[in-house]
Amino acid sequence: MGQADLHIHSTASDGRLTPAEVVQEAARRGLKFMALTDHDTVDGIAPAKAAVQSFPGLKLIPGVEISTDIPEGEAHVLGYFIDYTGKELRAKLNRFRNSRLGRAQGMVAKLDKLGIHIDWQRIEQIAGDSVMGRPHIAQAMLEKGYINSFKQAFTDYLGRDGPAYVEREKLTPAEAVALIIKARGLAVLAHPFTVGEPEAMIKELKAAGLSGIETYYDNYTAGEVDLLVKLAQKYNLIATGGSDFHGIDSSESVIGGPDLPLASVEKLIAKAKKINPDLNF
Repeated sequence: MGQADLHIHSTASDGRLTPAEVVQEAARRGLKFMALTDHDTVDGIAPAKAAVQSFPGLKLIPGVEISTDIPEGEAHVLGYFIDYTGKELRAKLNRFRNSRLGRAQGMVAKLDKLGIHIDWQRIEQIAGDSVMGRPHIAQAMLEKGYINSFKQAFTDYLGRDGPAYVEREKLTPAEAVALIIKARGLAVLAHPFTVGEPEAMIKELKAAGLSGIETYYDNYTAGEVDLLVKLAQKYNLIATGGSDFHGIDSSESVIGGPDLPLASVEKLIAKAKKINPDLNF
């Protein structure tokens, strides 16, 4: 177990716990640093900041996870220390939020043709006020017994190569990096092994202003972590990490699961303060 987790989701996107509950769980597990990184939304940051005031030993990094468009695999870009009140960032994220709704409806229609009959109203209930996403569909599939695990929904149906996959509006990875930088944040490539050619993507995004790569991640082997550490060193990037916690499936890593060195967080903070000397952290 680590003392920092820089990849956590809440009900603001597709997690099970509210932002306040995520903060409480992080504090219960003894974390010193956590980042709330909901998919394509920053709506959970304000309530998380309010909740963290009750836990003086825990510091919250405002973040976001932006989905991007690539020809092969999936590339997500994490943004840390962002100005989450900025109008341009919020406007872009709201567009993505709206595109997710149509995409989810398309996926449900494809699943229906595959003999997997999911009630749309149930998915809306699961999602609530959060950003509609594939995990909400996966949870509905789990409830009706069509799959045995949360991950199976993605490997067999909802992943990019799955028969029920539907594309939606996205930025390119470089555009996501630029958006995060414009919001005075630090961009980090999430879970690099979901990208077809990780090193090529890292090299491209380094030129665009990438600050780090997610190295310590849910279920990565020691060999995979070692490879990413070496890539981070090669391209002078910060080796970050996190659980990618959603709280939906028991196979997930718990908050603080990956053993992220505190030195990595300290490097991020130092770089963020260079960009924004007024950063109160």
